[in-house]
Amino acid sequence: MGSNQLGNRIRSFRKLKGYTQQSLSEKLGVSLSFVGSLERGTRTPTEPVLRKIASTLQVDYEELCAINK
Repeated sequence: MGSNQLGNRIRSFRKLKGYTQQSLSEKLGVSLSFVGSLERGTRTPTEPVLRKIASTLQVDYEELCAINK
């Protein structure tokens, strides 16, 4: 999955939870600019960060990453 697709999925799940980029950044313990960069696809998170995002957004890691089983 490309960074842009992943960023769009993070944004979609974030909005479904009713979180702002600011509130998500606070819950993750990262900067607001980092969350924005992820959503724009200009940064690619590591697996541990992706797992933390999935946990915070209460979605399966596989669903967030669109991994087909």
